[in-house]
Amino acid sequence: MQKEMIDSNPILKLSIEFSLLVVDYCDRLQELKRFTISNQLLRSGTSIGANCFEAQNAESKADFIHKIKIAAKEADETQYWLILCERSVNNLDCAILAEKLTEIQKTLNKILGSSKRKSPISYLLSFFIF
Repeated sequence: MQKEMIDSNPILKLSIEFSLLVVDYCDRLQELKRFTISNQLLRSGTSIGANCFEAQNAESKADFIHKIKIAAKEADETQYWLILCERSVNNLDCAILAEKLTEIQKTLNKILGSSKRKSPISYLLSFFIF
């Protein structure tokens, strides 16, 4: 059941695949004794998928949007750590991670955009704009 849910949900599939790549990349950073960056990247990079997964059981639409926004923030933080990896001396190639992260960020933005448009509150508020 869970495998079917993941395979049929693009953001879950993308974020799990990304998390696995991050784990492997962080293992290599650990070997180079880049502990701080490795730990931060591991936390933020895997948190994207954890928040997307948690959003699947949101208590309300607002809760769903909130969890997806947290995933988007974690993606932004992950981007920061990848930039540091990319620009550091003796860096490990992180181009694939950066490419996958961009795909995740675009997907999260689409989810947020469509979720907000369908919100009854934003529909009601549109009547009060002068």
